[in-house]
Amino acid sequence: MLTGIRVLDFTVYFPGPVATGRLAAMGAEVVKVEPPKGDPARHAGEQSGGIGILFSANNRGKKSVRIDLKQEAGRRLALRLAERADVLLESFRPGVMDKLGLGYEQVSAVNPGIVYGSLTGFGRTGPLSRLASHDLNYQALSGLLSLLTADGSPGLPAVQLVDLVGGLAASERILAALMERGKTGRGSRLDISMLDEAFRLLHTHREIQAVSGSGRGLSLLSGGAVAYGVYETKDGGHVALAAVEPVFWRRFCEAVGRPDWISHGWSPQTKDNPVYRELCELFRERTRAEWASLGLRVDCCLSPVLEVGELFRYPPFSEQPPRVPEASLPPAPAVPGQDAETVLREWLGEEEADIRRFRDEGAFGTTG
Repeated sequence: MLTGIRVLDFTVYFPGPVATGRLAAMGAEVVKVEPPKGDPARHAGEQSGGIGILFSANNRGKKSVRIDLKQEAGRRLALRLAERADVLLESFRPGVMDKLGLGYEQVSAVNPGIVYGSLTGFGRTGPLSRLASHDLNYQALSGLLSLLTADGSPGLPAVQLVDLVGGLAASERILAALMERGKTGRGSRLDISMLDEAFRLLHTHREIQAVSGSGRGLSLLSGGAVAYGVYETKDGGHVALAAVEPVFWRRFCEAVGRPDWISHGWSPQTKDNPVYRELCELFRERTRAEWASLGLRVDCCLSPVLEVGELFRYPPFSEQPPRVPEASLPPAPAVPGQDAETVLREWLGEEEADIRRFRDEGAFGTTG
């Protein structure tokens, strides 16, 4: 879909690489510009083969060039690459790329068709734009963190949801800008704020809150109906019952021999509700696997709550696992800058002597 589209990726860690990784999975040629010591994600968290899994999981199918943007030769090289790119995505704090001579004005002056994206925590302007921040901050400020709990006390999420959503939003905006360029021939300046994207996720919650006073969203989907909830099983596992439509609740009730519950599916999940108490007791009579089997036999929106990685052992997916296009891409670059010569030849038409000159001038920096 994106064959022939060149993406110059100045991002590090998680959200930006998610965005450009999705573009790579759609066929774009992504060149990752790494600092002399590489993307810090190479050295963060759990490692495999000496490389951070955070890096290797989110940079598949990309080429790597190592550029020292503190050196004039490095900045000159980066600008020449930007001149040949269709898309540039960066995640520096606002103003940094301008100071480096690689801001939108400088790049668009030599490449008017560039789709130039800035993926930041709080946007390019505003009272928080200069502050450091991470996924947990965006979840906290947006209101999302207050909802990711069952007991009313916010905990530490094990999924960096806003980092992922920010990456999705960036790739979405880039694709839209490429479509617009195809019609007008003009590039675009994209200002993508992680907090904005987190805030957008809760627009329905805010509208409900304005009417009901509750920020928990649809009451039907947040504890207001026994037909829609998470229940513990006999073996300590859990199942998710989402029989929110009457037809599915009816099927569930009939399958478990409790037709008397059919008219009570939208009663609350409270201890003083006898149907809720009886339903909890029922789920504790069978194991998670037994309930999972029922969910496959009876179309009633009943699924096991699986751990990470268990889906591949769940019968429906054991032979046909979920499709993850990024998984079919070549491995992430093992060494920062390993593709420099290839990229400089293919993008800039440079010969070996020119590449050696860039190296002598310090464009690639040193790793020491």
